[in-house]
Amino acid sequence: MKKSSILLAGLCITLGLTPLAQAKVSKQQADKLRSTLTPLGGERAGNSDGSIPEWRGGIQFPPSSYKQPGQHHPDPFPSDQALFTITAQNMAKYAKHLTEGQKALFKAYPDTYKMPIFKSRRTAATPQWIDDNTYNNALSATLVDGGYGIKDAIGGIPFPIPQSGLEVIWNHNTRWRGEYAVRRASEVAVQRDGDYSLITTQAEIDYNYYKRGMTVADLDNVLIYYLSFTKAPARLAGGAVLAHETMNQLKEPRRAWGYNAGQRRVRKAPNLAYDTPVAAADGLRTIDETDMFNGSPDRYNWKLIGKQETFIPYNNYRVGSPEVTYKQLLQPGHLNPEYTRYEKHRVWVVEASLKEGKRHIYHKRRFYIDEDSWNAAVIDQYDERGELWRVSMAYLKNYYELPGVWTSMDVFHDVQARRYHVQGMDNEERSTIDFSKVSPGPRYFTPQELRRRGR
Repeated sequence: MKKSSILLAGLCITLGLTPLAQAKVSKQQADKLRSTLTPLGGERAGNSDGSIPEWRGGIQFPPSSYKQPGQHHPDPFPSDQALFTITAQNMAKYAKHLTEGQKALFKAYPDTYKMPIFKSRRTAATPQWIDDNTYNNALSATLVDGGYGIKDAIGGIPFPIPQSGLEVIWNHNTRWRGEYAVRRASEVAVQRDGDYSLITTQAEIDYNYYKRGMTVADLDNVLIYYLSFTKAPARLAGGAVLAHETMNQLKEPRRAWGYNAGQRRVRKAPNLAYDTPVAAADGLRTIDETDMFNGSPDRYNWKLIGKQETFIPYNNYRVGSPEVTYKQLLQPGHLNPEYTRYEKHRVWVVEASLKEGKRHIYHKRRFYIDEDSWNAAVIDQYDERGELWRVSMAYLKNYYELPGVWTSMDVFHDVQARRYHVQGMDNEERSTIDFSKVSPGPRYFTPQELRRRGR
């Protein structure tokens, strides 16, 4: 039996499952979400050597230094110092806790790439109503249409006790990120010599799936309404993208439109999916890499490898601090390690292999997904030759005003071209993401409204 099969079998025994169990679980199994498992399905206990602590509820409230919505987030652990730093010279010592992509970054930048490792803090937390909905989803949620859609889930993680790779990916796609959010941020493609140009957008995101009072019937198959306007540079300003992210994209593909400011026209954008390159990323990010992964999973076979302990970006408050300028943060090859933070956490490992007859630039993708929040923290991606090509990392932190763990910024490395792309930088903006505003409702996220606002 392969090692991955042993891991999965052991995990199923630990959770009281069988590999062929149905998506929804029994009440006895769901009750573990109130005892041995966290409300979202992570293991409450720490690991054997204490390097991963017991989960004790996470950060439930902002620190006293956090005064108002939209404020940049003060670091709740300002006095923490790195326990040690992994470098190209000592990475072999820590290899079992590194992904192949992380190892490739050490090899690509042996003199400059570093991973400062901090005390692991399990800060993930969610509101009680999210926990309650997750418990109910465990009893009812199922995959449909071959796993390319979900049903009977609302307002929480659909599969907190997952039994397949597809269920884990759906947990990532439906993870808690607030009810409604507005954010102005920049993205950059950093060239080999460190040169870059900012592209700034303002995004409005309505998490339809997480609206309180929403029922499964009310969803109308829409997970998320998304609207983004480009603010700078001047040559791109005014362009916009509107998308309706559907729960079952095989039944009803993502609905998307683009607004061209020069022509003042709104057009459908049916290609806004899969491996279509993102123009603002200079070809370093595909559409389905946004938010680490999004959209329909139908082009891949998904295999649940199991769990492992891995060093992932976590509690990254300093990397997005307004005290850190873009010039300080962005170095040739990678972010300045001085501002990053990594911790050891348990992650679900899922491998996606391209289906025969399907097309995508990535032939294999390996996901490392945080057990406490269901955020994909690291993704290693391979080309058609089977060679490692790109490495994505989400610099996670707890947005304690929600509360909930999400990314501070996402970084997409091309280890072959030695370039990288960063999305979600707002260090030099007057404010960061604001979750306090009230959703304007579905009528706001229509092509007609897009046209009106564009004018």
